[in-house]
Amino acid sequence: MLTTTVCAALSAAGLAVAFLTAYRRRFAAATRIAALSLVPVGLAMSGLLGMFGEIGGAVAAWASDLVLKPTVWAGFGVLAVALVLYVVGRAAGRRTRGREGGSGRGARRAAESGASRPALGGEGDKAGRGREGRPAAGATDADDFSDIEAILKKHGI
Repeated sequence: MLTTTVCAALSAAGLAVAFLTAYRRRFAAATRIAALSLVPVGLAMSGLLGMFGEIGGAVAAWASDLVLKPTVWAGFGVLAVALVLYVVGRAAGRRTRGREGGSGRGARRAAESGASRPALGGEGDKAGRGREGRPAAGATDADDFSDIEAILKKHGI
């Protein structure tokens, strides 16, 4: 009785989190969370959760319940629905990630390398920098320090 109550509470909390996730318009993640939150109730209804404690006589009692109780069949139905929801959520998540194009690993690498940063200073600035902010072919380290010195002098440092 206590196990069923705990499983129902876990599932209710998981479904509440799934609802809040769906409210934030993250439907694929909400579907996966809902699927995982149905698992405790499905295990409790099917009787599989109670079998883990006692293997001997519990298997025979569970087998007779499997034939005679519709709740056990409903538990397997809940587990099947959870599996289908999880697969659908995974497929939808992959599909939306592929369509976005800007949130994957490649976009993150481009941002880290500076390829997506706008050019500073136009085609070239005083320090001999090229279009992308990198030093031009003839620029040296002294040119870089002269920019820093100019900024420091401008601020009176």
